[in-house]
Amino acid sequence: MKKTVSKKGYTARDLRAVSDNPEWTKDDFARAKTFDEVFPGMRKGRGPNKAPTKRQVTLRLSPVVVDYFKAEGPGWQSRIDEALVKVVKRKRSSATG
Repeated sequence: MKKTVSKKGYTARDLRAVSDNPEWTKDDFARAKTFDEVFPGMRKGRGPNKAPTKRQVTLRLSPVVVDYFKAEGPGWQSRIDEALVKVVKRKRSSATG
């Protein structure tokens, strides 16, 4: 019969010995800088809209449509929106006129 060995797991000492990211000391926290201090002007993004004019949706489009608009460069999503707005306005005007 085989003798089973009890597995205790790793101790805190074991983990400290192999850690590439040791626990911070008070001095480490005192020397720490914020992201903006280390990388000024790096934060990008528009942030939340105060008065959103568009709604985010998930939409599946045919590859031919996506390829066509992407081929014209950046802003392809906005161009798709503009094309759809034109179609909606045309349909509305023909339905009421």
